[in-house]
Amino acid sequence: MDAVPYVSALAALAGLVLAAFFFGVVKKADPGNDRMVELMNAIQQGARAFLRREYTWVAGFVVIMAVLIAVLLDYGRPWGAIAYVAGACLSGLAGFVGMTVATMANARTTQAARTGPQAALPLAFKGGAVMGFTVAGLALFGLSVAYIVFVKVLKVDQAFEVVTAFGLGASSIALFSRVGGGIYTKAADVGADLVGKVEAGIPEDDPRNPATIADNVGDNVGDVAGMGADLFESYAGSLIAPIALAAFAFSGNEAFQERALLFPLAIGAFGMVASIIGAFTVRAKADATSKDLARSLHMGTNVAAVLTVVLAFVFGYLFFNDVEGVENWWGMPLAVVLGLGVGMGIGFVSEFFTSDHYGPVRKIARQSETGPATTVLSGVSAGLLSVAPAVLLILVAVGGAYWAADHALPGNDLSGIYGIAIAAIGMLATTGVVVSVDAYGPIADNAGGIAEMAHLPSEVREVTDSLDALGNTTAAVAKGFAVGSAAVTALALFKAFQQAVESGGQTLDLNLGDVWVFAGVFLGAMLPFLFAALTIDAVGRAANRMIEEVRRQFRDIPGLREGKEGVVPDYASCVTISTDAALKEMLLPGALAIVIPLVLGFVSIDALGGFLAGALVSGFALAIFMANAGGAWDNAKKHIEAGSHGGKGSDSHKAAVVGDTVGDPFKDTSGPSMNILIKVMTIVALVFVPAFL
Repeated sequence: MDAVPYVSALAALAGLVLAAFFFGVVKKADPGNDRMVELMNAIQQGARAFLRREYTWVAGFVVIMAVLIAVLLDYGRPWGAIAYVAGACLSGLAGFVGMTVATMANARTTQAARTGPQAALPLAFKGGAVMGFTVAGLALFGLSVAYIVFVKVLKVDQAFEVVTAFGLGASSIALFSRVGGGIYTKAADVGADLVGKVEAGIPEDDPRNPATIADNVGDNVGDVAGMGADLFESYAGSLIAPIALAAFAFSGNEAFQERALLFPLAIGAFGMVASIIGAFTVRAKADATSKDLARSLHMGTNVAAVLTVVLAFVFGYLFFNDVEGVENWWGMPLAVVLGLGVGMGIGFVSEFFTSDHYGPVRKIARQSETGPATTVLSGVSAGLLSVAPAVLLILVAVGGAYWAADHALPGNDLSGIYGIAIAAIGMLATTGVVVSVDAYGPIADNAGGIAEMAHLPSEVREVTDSLDALGNTTAAVAKGFAVGSAAVTALALFKAFQQAVESGGQTLDLNLGDVWVFAGVFLGAMLPFLFAALTIDAVGRAANRMIEEVRRQFRDIPGLREGKEGVVPDYASCVTISTDAALKEMLLPGALAIVIPLVLGFVSIDALGGFLAGALVSGFALAIFMANAGGAWDNAKKHIEAGSHGGKGSDSHKAAVVGDTVGDPFKDTSGPSMNILIKVMTIVALVFVPAFL
């Protein structure tokens, strides 16, 4: 068992080696003609400039938090602060690496699309896989090394609290990256769509539109760098939750506790191996239809999932078959498999509500025939309806995992909660390939933009549009995985928080009859709505400035709207608008998630417990609603653009564009930030328990 952290570190390195290999494949691919290379470089420079400024701002926050950990917490001098900074740095690195390769892969995917989807899809997937395996590899490697250093080598007092600080560092970067990147990308997207497609009647990504470069930059800083930091945090959090819980829960059974502490790292290791194998199964045929393309992408996820199921039971037997007190060794691996199955189930729910192969999106497209109001109403309805099956699936995961783990170690009240925690790892065990499929989407989207701006033949844009529509669905599936794991992980972290309070000599009272608990629950239920309002309003304000700038350029630059030769818009001014807005507007929502739990913890520990419970429930439901409604509106627009209900330029299309712009901040700013919000607040509470007490 002593070798497990080292094996998981090696598995993580294997994932990073695969990422490096795919990076080389993408780099060697043909980037196309001079105009395509020029556009690729402009997008890359804009994305790098934004990330440099964003990380500079966030670095100040990281320093403040590191000082607080060092001052307020005994174990923070210096190990907790060091672990916190390490988690933050690796999370930021994951986002930067993913953004770098995505901005290289876009033009290369466009060039590959000239020969058809059979070349373009695998190349875009390999670009996404660099992100996927960098995220999973860095998270697993960072946690494995933290375990080896703090637990095995230095044997630091309260070593598991130190490991938890690593997760808080990852969460801090993820929160600001997701919010800041989301505001950037949607301000540009909304501005470009409303003025370009609705007012000016020009195609999406037309080079006459001054906001197109900012829009394509936004795809990378929001949907790639922000998403990478997000999934890094989700994956790291899912591994930390059962480790933290086991440190408190099983002190009376040292043999089982040792296995329970190491089992999450083992799941990460064999999940990485399964993801690596699955990644090599993604291919596309020369005559592939849209369904064939979807099947090709899903093949990698499905192969990885099947291998994970098999390996879960193999390692479950090796870990728990001969441990004192364990009556049914299959309980723990069954909890992992239940988590994986429910994660895929939530992914299918997201696909059902966001793919134009199914009824909800087609209904929205039909409703677009009667205007923007019915388009918006049908999208809201679809998003709200999608919450019900997602919640039921979470209950299946929680109830099933609790039952399975409780049967494995009967007599311990916390074994079932531990089972729930490892079910969350099951949801994200195949993170490498899941994020690969997700990051593929922004690359395909950028490829379409470059095809339009470089004036390539229409058949090239048709290929990239088919890849892009599929990318919207795969993104919704990945968001379903992320938010589902967030709910289950937050529950496990909450239980670890409760155990930490009790180990400090106090009892966490969650009686709703207590006024502090009641107030905390309502505050917690309110915060996700406040957070969503602030981020959506930020997008609205930035989009307003973007719209006015695009209108000004169409009005003041002679020949721009008509597309006269030699007339070029001022792309840089639009990039500046998105950058400044994102950096300014991300601070308040991000600070709320950190400050409110800290303040409540020093006022009343019971109020903080109620607050975390309320935020978990409302935040999960709101995240599912917003992600699926936004994805449904987007694909309804693309369904019409493919020729249905009047096609491009029709009144139905204009109504669908309005629905899409409403959904943009839903699915790419506020919605995906919710899963970080509910976890970062819980992990802040857990890390700072000693200071609260």
